[in-house]
Amino acid sequence: MEIDEDKIDDATLALFYLTLHDKCRAWKQVDWEVTNRLFEKGLICNPVGKTKSVVLTEEGLQKSEELFNKLFSK
Repeated sequence: MEIDEDKIDDATLALFYLTLHDKCRAWKQVDWEVTNRLFEKGLICNPVGKTKSVVLTEEGLQKSEELFNKLFSK
């Protein structure tokens, strides 16, 4: 089976919106490859480090909310 990594990234970004705290931080309990791709796309700040959360960029925060509403709202 072929996996669409962009769809995985979108779902992850949408779930980050669900765990937002401190206005722009989200828990990063996801695969490192996903967070690295989101970083490369400019949607989160560098995920490497000991902190258990990532900082969403302004673009990432906006897209996270849009994807959350698109994927999970009734």
